[in-house]
Amino acid sequence: QVQLVESGGGLVQAGGSLRLSCAASGRTFSTYYMGWFRQAPGKEREFVGRISWSGGSTYYADSVKGRFTISRDNAKNTVYLQMNSLKPEDTAVYYCAAKAAPAASFSSWGQGTQVTVSS
Repeated sequence: QVQLVESGGGLVQAGGSLRLSCAASGRTFSTYYMGWFRQAPGKEREFVGRISWSGGSTYYADSVKGRFTISRDNAKNTVYLQMNSLKPEDTAVYYCAAKAAPAASFSSWGQGTQVTVSS
């Protein structure tokens, strides 16, 4: 298991940008696939995107493709979510998650960070 702590959330106007960070504990961070999810009030948790062990492969939900970018720095045990061209519908609590293999389920979760986009 890996422990995850998100940061970087806040209030931003529509069209603005934010970068979320997710710091992981443990020496095996580079062996985990990392993902970002979000949950808006009254809605189910939604997949945002994921990044492979090395960072060489990423995949995004259609709703954020072209606006959000996931990256990671394995030397710092950190994964990032760069969010550009933010829309009010991006308002949610954002969570990072980790899994040990591509076909596995995400098994470690952070506590979440709130992102609010005003119109």
